[in-house]
Amino acid sequence: MFVDKATIHIKSGSGGNGMVAWRREKYVPFGGPAGGDGGNGGDVVIRATSNLNTLMDFKYQSIFKAEDGEKGYIKNMHGKNGKDLIILVPCGTIVRDADNGNAVADLREEGDQVLVASGGRGGRGNASFSSSKRQAPQFSEPGEPCIERNIELELKLLAEVGIIGLPNAGKSTLISVISAAKPKIANYPFTTIVPNLGVVRKPNGDGIVVADIPGLVEGASEGVGLGHEFLRHVERCRMLIHLVDLSTEESEDVLGNYDLINRELARYNERLSKKPQIAVLSKADTVSEDVVDYYRDLLAEKTGERVFIISSATRAGVDDLVNFVMAKLDQLPRDEEVVTLVPDLKASNNDDSEFEIERRGKVFIVRGGKIDRLFSVTDMRNREASARLMNILKAMGVYKQLALVGAEEGHIIQMAGLEFEYFPDERDYEEEAEYALDEDED
Repeated sequence: MFVDKATIHIKSGSGGNGMVAWRREKYVPFGGPAGGDGGNGGDVVIRATSNLNTLMDFKYQSIFKAEDGEKGYIKNMHGKNGKDLIILVPCGTIVRDADNGNAVADLREEGDQVLVASGGRGGRGNASFSSSKRQAPQFSEPGEPCIERNIELELKLLAEVGIIGLPNAGKSTLISVISAAKPKIANYPFTTIVPNLGVVRKPNGDGIVVADIPGLVEGASEGVGLGHEFLRHVERCRMLIHLVDLSTEESEDVLGNYDLINRELARYNERLSKKPQIAVLSKADTVSEDVVDYYRDLLAEKTGERVFIISSATRAGVDDLVNFVMAKLDQLPRDEEVVTLVPDLKASNNDDSEFEIERRGKVFIVRGGKIDRLFSVTDMRNREASARLMNILKAMGVYKQLALVGAEEGHIIQMAGLEFEYFPDERDYEEEAEYALDEDED
């Protein structure tokens, strides 16, 4: 099965909490703080590799999570950093934010990569807060949260030459003849359901990638059949080989089939109709020479270009076609599709300082990720630690918002499972702790 679109859910690693600890050693009467910092959480990175050519793997696994950082330890030991998570995708994959559809990266070459979720920074231990005025800090810092988001992956095959045409025009047979690709081939009037890729070798050993583009039928640009699903793969081809089936001349209009495909290309994207095309009449072994000459002259008059006659079954004309394609590609400029990329602000936004307040009579429930994390590393029995916590809440605007929603003196405030009595005067807890808030906590 060929899968060229997938949506995945990713989650970076959370930073580990800092530690509150003390140096207690023999003959060291004033050891001081010794709480280590927490480890950083792992990043989530999407990287292109030439070892894949489909997004099939994401059909069976769609949730990815990097490793969390470990908490800090005693004796100033730093917690272990979480391992980064590398997600491998085929070359030619466009990475989008699934929520707004913005393209954040176009991974074309081997090794191209993009950071889609940075890990949370580890929290600082109490040793990091030690100073000449604060020699015994009773608090630490929580680690930053992870980043959780949905990412959409869209694969556009990086083939230099695309083979187009109606179903049963001989696309799969041609690619099997000119390359080592082995697509399923049968004489039925149905389309191949997956694109087939093949590498055609030049005399010097270099190769070009050729793809047969399936699903092109009338109405493909509007979603009829499978054409709409695969037209995107034509966008990155530098040249198109347009196969027109001669064996249908008794029942269908050969030139009409040629025009039909070009109309669908133009309706899907005007750029596709302007790509260099080589008109090829296929299955020449199934009709007489007079019929071949008749349609060659008509098609040459319509296109103003050379028309090739081939039979993939007998290989007649195939080598001439391949040699012409090779020579033509060397003359063509690198007209690559331009993908508009948008700066990905979500990839490194670990801020979870937003909070909400729910009122239930005289009880106000304050919810927020940062609030919960602050409480998790605060010893409320310690005066200095609790004073620092209250100052951070004040800097976050919690007190101001409580007043705006109607909190009055004596009302109950619930945060992180604990209850407090509200005082509207917003007393200054700073005099109890004798320190200023760090800039990164504002």
